[in-house]
Amino acid sequence: MNSSLLQILVLAGIAAFLIYRLANVLGRRDGFEPSRRPAPRQEGAAPIDITPERDDDILDHVASGSPAEQALMQMKQRESSFAVNEFLQGARGAYEMILMGFEAGRLDELRPFLSNEVYESFAHVIEERKRQGLQIEAHFVGLRELVLQDANFDSATDVGEVTVRFVGELTYVVRDATGAIVEGDEKTVKRQADVWTFARQMGANDPNWQLVGTGE
Repeated sequence: MNSSLLQILVLAGIAAFLIYRLANVLGRRDGFEPSRRPAPRQEGAAPIDITPERDDDILDHVASGSPAEQALMQMKQRESSFAVNEFLQGARGAYEMILMGFEAGRLDELRPFLSNEVYESFAHVIEERKRQGLQIEAHFVGLRELVLQDANFDSATDVGEVTVRFVGELTYVVRDATGAIVEGDEKTVKRQADVWTFARQMGANDPNWQLVGTGE
């Protein structure tokens, strides 16, 4: 046997030995191989935490586990850009704009932000003032309190509703047809509490919420 043939046989033997060892270490994969089952959890091992991540944007304003929390979560699922804190900042500005517009009788400017029912209610009050010859002078001083009271979501229509309690501070005077003050004091700041409900179809192109309910 010449040296070249001997070298080939030696190399073949080494290769066969290495293949055998690799097969023992790695196992064989012939076609489809089901995934290996994970080892059973040992007694006393720590459980896997599958609790959803806390959403402080919601829980800073409503109780955990409440229907309001569930409604706000559904609104976010329907519209990922929705944020409670941003909504409340918008509600703050809307309160002043709508309240002052109502007192001044400028309903046309407010029409896009009012539901039909609220618009008709405001219009009736303004018309009654005109009939009696009354004029309102009101100046917004600031917002003392803003609290998210409740939230609801209708999954059938995708309409979300958020109820907010406002406590505003303003000066308020009512004058009769002669200009005499019949109510209020232009130098006295009074507090006014309102509970307003805003609604919007989540996911709609129109970003504006509408005032759909008022109360105290």
